[in-house]
Amino acid sequence: MRGDTNATRLLDRESEVALLERVLGAASAPARLLERDAQVEALVTAATTAAAGHSSAVLVTGEAGIGKTSVVRAFLDTVLPGFRVLSGACDDLLTPRTLGPLWDAALGTGGPLERALTAGGSGDAVLAAVAEELAGPRPTVLVVEDVHWADDATLDVLRYVARRLDRLRVVLVLTFRDEAGNPLRRLLGALAGGPVRRLALPALSAAAVGALASGSGRDAGALHALTGGNPFYVTEVLAAPSAQVPATVVDTVLARVRRLAPDARAACEQLSVVPSTVGFELAGALFGSRLEALVEAEEHGIVEVRPEGVVFRHELARRAIEGALPAIRRRTLNRVVVQALRTGGDTPDLARLVHHAVQADDGATVLAHAPLAGRHAAQAGSHRQALAHFEAALRYADRLPAAERAALVDDYAWELHIALRFSRAVAAGREAVVLRERAGEPVALGETLLRLSRHLYLAGHTDDAEAAVDRAAEVLESTGPGPALASAATYRGAILALTGRCAEAIPALERARLLAIEADRTDLVALCLNYLGVARADLGDPDGLHLLRGSLATATAHGDHECAARAYTNLGELLYREGRWDELAGCLEAGLGFTRERWFWSHAYNLEVHGALLLMRRGDWTAAEERLRGLVEGVDDPGMLYVYSVPALARLLARRGDPGAEPLLGAAWERAQRQRSLLGLASAGIASVEWAWLTGRPEQAVAVREVLLARTAPAGAAAVRGELLRYLARAGLGSFEEGLGSFEGCPEPWAAGLRGDWRAAAAAWERAGDPYEQALELAESGEVEPTLRALQILDDLGATPAATLVRRRLRDLGVQRIPRGASATTRANPAGLTPRQVDVLTLVATGMTNAEIAERLVVSVRTVDHHVSAVLGKLGASSRREAARAAGPLGLPAAS
Repeated sequence: MRGDTNATRLLDRESEVALLERVLGAASAPARLLERDAQVEALVTAATTAAAGHSSAVLVTGEAGIGKTSVVRAFLDTVLPGFRVLSGACDDLLTPRTLGPLWDAALGTGGPLERALTAGGSGDAVLAAVAEELAGPRPTVLVVEDVHWADDATLDVLRYVARRLDRLRVVLVLTFRDEAGNPLRRLLGALAGGPVRRLALPALSAAAVGALASGSGRDAGALHALTGGNPFYVTEVLAAPSAQVPATVVDTVLARVRRLAPDARAACEQLSVVPSTVGFELAGALFGSRLEALVEAEEHGIVEVRPEGVVFRHELARRAIEGALPAIRRRTLNRVVVQALRTGGDTPDLARLVHHAVQADDGATVLAHAPLAGRHAAQAGSHRQALAHFEAALRYADRLPAAERAALVDDYAWELHIALRFSRAVAAGREAVVLRERAGEPVALGETLLRLSRHLYLAGHTDDAEAAVDRAAEVLESTGPGPALASAATYRGAILALTGRCAEAIPALERARLLAIEADRTDLVALCLNYLGVARADLGDPDGLHLLRGSLATATAHGDHECAARAYTNLGELLYREGRWDELAGCLEAGLGFTRERWFWSHAYNLEVHGALLLMRRGDWTAAEERLRGLVEGVDDPGMLYVYSVPALARLLARRGDPGAEPLLGAAWERAQRQRSLLGLASAGIASVEWAWLTGRPEQAVAVREVLLARTAPAGAAAVRGELLRYLARAGLGSFEEGLGSFEGCPEPWAAGLRGDWRAAAAAWERAGDPYEQALELAESGEVEPTLRALQILDDLGATPAATLVRRRLRDLGVQRIPRGASATTRANPAGLTPRQVDVLTLVATGMTNAEIAERLVVSVRTVDHHVSAVLGKLGASSRREAARAAGPLGLPAAS
């Protein structure tokens, strides 16, 4: 189509769009941009620096219409010779194209990235190809525009590149709107601390608007007030009839379209339902001989032609036209696009086809393509997009045969569980089981039951999960050996290991491993090694850690990503439990990188909790609380992971004397008992015992003691039992006479504390790097100097309840002048704000909203809400304005 006469006429346009070129730098005639020289120069400098081996990322941000694309084009027009330029953009589709901008960037290069994409490679294959593509001999500019619309797989790739900038010669240029949401925040988090520069494009000044309005007869002041200095808005208003004073910019866009001839207007309306560049082939299919009608629209600056096709000059213009269409006409125009995509010569992009089929209410096309699009997206790691495709298909699922509908609902349930929406995953999984029963396919039924068991377990319904596994095994036993039976055996062994029946789990998992080897299921082999490691470790076998490491190596070698993610989480749990904190730090770093890149958020959640627990051990309570609050408040449906994060947060609150700890601990202990996992019981139970001691209510921990003493009897739980006994002793609920003192196999430093050797215990905790436990042992000395040192440590930590108990001991020792003390954070500023609260107050003082602060600090809005509330309380302020006024006398640093 590129050689078509109509296309040639479009490409050869010359019209009154010089004004547009002055403001937005149209590609057909590059021009100097007003008030954007500094940003373009910053991009050029970044490219020059990258060529010298110092790569960086440049974030070009601003509201819609502010000129982000124009700045990038101006930069690319001046980029140094010898650079490779790879450029792509994200589209505002119902479900973004999987790796869409990378397809755009790689098209026609013949390089490793194009080969990997064309071959339909896995996420790992694409990541490897990107690394190879960017490691070439020439420096590269990689541009991805409108990242706020990116799919998960694209974000994964960008995070991957961001973490490897120091090994490449590349400048990564990303454009996105200021209102970008959570998925993009995770990318920004990956960039934090690295070589990154943010170019926030400001509105045009009144002087710049006046220069543009010169000769138009318009009042420059009124024009600036109406448009706010937004370049797109300015040009639209100036392009409107001079006698007209538009109420909104949308009015000006629609007024320009109404001035077109009927054929041109109809062509613009047809184009407006396509939220991306319309390639010449698709344009030909849509318009045929009527393509000529677009020439007038181009001459009036409504659309423009680029090498890749026809596009509205700005997305805001497209949206204005599409939004003005009556619903029936919009539906009809989308049906035309569906027909054009289906009859085109090339295989249609599934995401585009599904988008237009949904808009056209074309159920047949949605059902024919959305499930496949969802499975492709899931395979590539675009799990949000997979969910959206499955949800689109489910609107029409009652038209499908039972077997196809069951497969769709089953896949949907799996994506829900990956997205931490466990309750909905259970509901969908149950529906899939009913549909499998109706279809009468025993193997498929058994496999769906196994997936349901996983959803149930993660939702916290352990008994139901076990029942689902038992039923799956019953169904599959009759089908004979094979992959499905190997799966059932694996899941049965896993549930036994996870609920503490390790003696039963080991032979079950050994049998499952043999079945998995026979079935050539490397993923199941890895899972068997994983849960064998858990079971053996719980029985005190040191080989448990070796098996878990073997599970991780097996899963990673064969690309079994979900199994590798499970291995990271179970390995992390065991390393924490055994006090191998240095090794744990490395596991967490690698595991979080792996799970975040592949969007396994339930596994990442687990690892994040253990990262917070490690921070608590190291005495960084402020960072630990922030991380835990982000998890607890930022995830609505954590399922069984609730007993990981909530008890940890409650324990930290208890150490700080926060009354909010009590209800959290009560709920966590109740749920932990239902779930029956050792980790959940230990986390909630020991936190409850510590709270009972700190609050002087030891009777509240009696019931907890009986449950945990029984569950921590196996040798592999020695570290948990040691910590439990130490806190029971502090609460007055354990003694040597009751057999609750140090025991054979009890690890140090718990053993030293239990046998009354406070010096050895305190020294061991100091070596381990846990100041809180060190202080508690020093306080057991019965001597003034060690007890004073304990008090200082506790005051520095902000451990108010424990410090209060230590002050009582000092009085009992006859100390007359006991230091009143203040935490380190309190000494840092008169209001006693934590470092993070100082950051938040500093930004509040600049007038930022909580959402803007959350984006700046890369945390959830809920976390910022909590910090703002705490700041107001500490300052005694009734409003943000009062808090901002109080910030000045505190001498807080200026926001950067």
